[in-house]
Amino acid sequence: MLEKINEPKDIKNLSVPQLQTLAEEMRQAIMQRVDAVGGHLAPNLGFVEPTIALHYVFNSPVDKLVFDVSHQSYSHKILTGRKENYLNPEKYRKISGGTNPAESEHDTFCLGHTSTGPSLGVGLAKARDLKGEKHNVVVVLGDGSLSGGEALEGLNNAAELNSNYILIFNDNEMSIAPNAGGLYQNLALLRETQGQAENNLFKAMGFADYMYVEQGNDLETLIKVFKQVKDSTRPIVVHLHTLKGKGCEFAEKNKELAHYMGPGMLHAKLSKQAPAPSYVSLTVDYLLKKQAQDPTLCVISAGTPGAYGLTAEVRAKLGKNFTDVGIAEEHAVAYASALAAGGAKPVFNVVSSFLQRSYDQMAQDWALNNSPATLLVYFGGITGGDATHVGMFDIPLISNIPNIVYLAPTNQEEYLSMLHWAVDQTKYPVAIRVPLGPLTHAAGPVPTDYSDLNKYEVVTSGQEVAILAVGSFFELGKQSAAELKKKLHINATLINPRYLTGLDKELLTNLRHDHRLVITLEDGVISGGFGEKIASYYGPTDMKVLNYGAAKEIVDRVPLADLYQRWHLTPDLIVSDVANLLKK
Repeated sequence: MLEKINEPKDIKNLSVPQLQTLAEEMRQAIMQRVDAVGGHLAPNLGFVEPTIALHYVFNSPVDKLVFDVSHQSYSHKILTGRKENYLNPEKYRKISGGTNPAESEHDTFCLGHTSTGPSLGVGLAKARDLKGEKHNVVVVLGDGSLSGGEALEGLNNAAELNSNYILIFNDNEMSIAPNAGGLYQNLALLRETQGQAENNLFKAMGFADYMYVEQGNDLETLIKVFKQVKDSTRPIVVHLHTLKGKGCEFAEKNKELAHYMGPGMLHAKLSKQAPAPSYVSLTVDYLLKKQAQDPTLCVISAGTPGAYGLTAEVRAKLGKNFTDVGIAEEHAVAYASALAAGGAKPVFNVVSSFLQRSYDQMAQDWALNNSPATLLVYFGGITGGDATHVGMFDIPLISNIPNIVYLAPTNQEEYLSMLHWAVDQTKYPVAIRVPLGPLTHAAGPVPTDYSDLNKYEVVTSGQEVAILAVGSFFELGKQSAAELKKKLHINATLINPRYLTGLDKELLTNLRHDHRLVITLEDGVISGGFGEKIASYYGPTDMKVLNYGAAKEIVDRVPLADLYQRWHLTPDLIVSDVANLLKK
C-alpha cells in the first residue's frame, strides 16, 4: 500500500481495511528508520491512525495542520511526499525530526519545542478570518504538551474565537515520562467517564464543544468523528485516547524508554548492560548520596528526567526529594528559587535549548531575588542537531543576567567540586554548564570553594599568546597550545576561566605585560558570549583578541565537523589565524 502513496489525496479513496494495512506498513517504516538513525519512536507509533484519518478527511495544505512538538509527525511526513526518507536508508537523514516548511507545503511551521501549537493555531485562525478565507485550522496537541504554560495561554485565547479552530488532543496517558501535575487527574477522570464528567478542563477553559473518543486508534471511528468536526464554525476539542507505542510490544510496555531511542537501541531491546560512566551518571550518583545526607535537597526536572539519568528507579530512590513539574521550565525556575528562599537545596536539571523558555524567571524570580538555587545546564554546546535543539545560546542567555554565577567546569573533579559548592552555598544563584563529551580528569587538585568570584586558573604560563578555553573547549585549547609550540615555536599561556559571568581583571591586565594576543574558545555562540566580554575589556588597549565559537546563525543538521571547519574550531585553523595576525 505504501508504495502507492505519494501525497494525501492518494489515500482518500482507500477502504478502511486498506487504510489499516497502510497503517501497519507505516509503523514498520517508522521502526526501521528509528532503529537506524534514532528518533522519537513511541509517540509516532501511537499517532499513525489519527494522522491517516486527518489526511483522509481534511484537505492539506489548504486546511492547516499544526503538530505541536512535532515529534509525533512522522506519519504526516510519510503521507506528504517524504515516504522515501522512511523507506530508503540512504535518505533517512535528509529530513528534520519535526515539521519543516522547507521540506513540504504541508508543514505549516518549523517546530521542535512543546506547547506552542495552540498559540500558532490561534494566529492562523485569526489571519484566516481577517482575510475572509474559509479553511480548517487543526492543532494536534499531546504527549505532555498540555503541562506547558503556553499551551494553556493559547487555549485560553482560542476559546474566544468565534470561528473554526479544531484541537485534536492526543491523550496517551503519558508525557515523555509519566504525567505529572494536577490537570492530568481531570484527564484521567474524562477517560474513566468516557468524556461525560461534569468537571471538564476544556469546557472550563471556554470550549463549549467537546468530543471524547475512547478508541483513538480505530480508523473507522476517527474518520467518522473528523467528518463531524470538519468545517465547524466555532472552537472544538476532540479528545483522543490513544496507545503510545502501539504496534511495538517493547514500546507499549516501556513507553518512557521508547519515547526517544538512539540508533540500534530498538533492535537491541535496550540491553541491561550498564552504560559507561558519564557526567550524567556522576550527577545522579552525587544527588543520590547528597539526598541520603541532606533531606532538604530537591531534584527538579521539567518533563524530561530521562535526559539526566533520572530513571524511574532513581526517581523512586529520591522519593519526595524529586519533583517533575511537567514541561514547564518557567515554573521550574521560579519553584527552585522559592525552594532556596525557604531554606531547601534545589537542583534544577535542564537541557540548554529548553532553558531559553524561562528567561524572565531567571532574571526576575531567581537573579533579582538572589536565591541560591542550582541549575545544571545539559547539552550546552555546538552540535550537529536540528535547528530547534542546538545548545549554543545558553552562555549569552545566562551570563548577562546580574547576580548569577555561571560556572564552566573542564573535568569531572572540577565539576563535582563545583556542584558540591553550589548546592551547599547560600549566597549566589549558581548555574553549572555540565561538560559535553567523555569524562576527563584534572591534572592536580581542584578548588573546593568558588565564592571568590571570577578568579581564573592559569594552567600553563607562557608568553606572547594566551588562550582562554572555556569548559568543554578546554581540550581544544590544550591542542591549540601544542600546535602553536610545534608550528610557530610559541609557548602559549593556557587559562581555564571557570567563570562565564565575570572577568578576572587582574589577570587580564597582567597578560598585557608579555602577551600580544589573547584567544578565547567557547562552545557556543560568540555574540554576547564570554569571548566578546574579553574583547571589550581589551578594547581601549593594543592587545589583539581572537574570539572562537559559533556564529550567530541558525544551523540545522549540519555535521559537527563541517561547523568546526566553518568556524575555524580546529587547532590547525586556529594556528593559521594566529600566524596571519602576528605577521601584521
